[in-house]
Amino acid sequence: MQLIVDQLNHRYKHHSATAVLQAVLKERILGNIALVSSFGAESVALIHLCAMVDRSVPILFIDTQYLFTETLVYQQEITERLGLRCLKIIQARSKDIALHDKYGALKFTDPNACCHVRKTAPLEDALSNYAGWITGRKRFQNAQRAQLEFFEFEPDPKIPGQGRIKINPLAHWSSDDVRTYMDENRLPRHPLVARGFPSIGCAPCTSAVKDGEDPRSGRWRNQEKSECGIHRGKSDTQPIGDPHEPAHK
Repeated sequence: MQLIVDQLNHRYKHHSATAVLQAVLKERILGNIALVSSFGAESVALIHLCAMVDRSVPILFIDTQYLFTETLVYQQEITERLGLRCLKIIQARSKDIALHDKYGALKFTDPNACCHVRKTAPLEDALSNYAGWITGRKRFQNAQRAQLEFFEFEPDPKIPGQGRIKINPLAHWSSDDVRTYMDENRLPRHPLVARGFPSIGCAPCTSAVKDGEDPRSGRWRNQEKSECGIHRGKSDTQPIGDPHEPAHK
């Protein structure tokens, strides 16, 4: 599969995000593909790009049950405004919550395990039906993503030699590119952005950011943790899931 990824990156090296999306959503060069979106601060740009190509693209939205109310309202607003036809809300199975986070304290005692139970494991289950998934990752976001390509092979940690392809249409976009696209297309901002939240995750683990701080400094503030764990591989800092794999025994 890595050979296929290398060939695709060579073929689309000088193409645009729209050309990449046309290939995977219209021409279906990779088969069944889903878009995974948090409906966060910049998410609407990629959602809009995908919708302009195919409004029926499956969009997987992970509801950890700890999201800001503003995020849930924003998700409904964007879904209606863009006429999205296949939004799929993903949640952890109730039996996994009961087994691993019965009292809801995991977010305080083990944030990595909390992300695994409520986000990584449910997404992994949902993605089992797809050959690949579209992400909003960009090169400018951190040093590990500086060489991010349009296409990337994501190995399955449980099955050697198996995996799926990750598509990063906005890999070459800058922060200014995102803002300009949103302005030109009159796309609504997440309401928390105006209140100092440039990066938005779950309410218990996200705080406002002061002027001059790194945009992601409000995520898991004062902790070593910097990623939720849904991304893995050479272009990310943290492997998927928790090493103890609490949701799948």
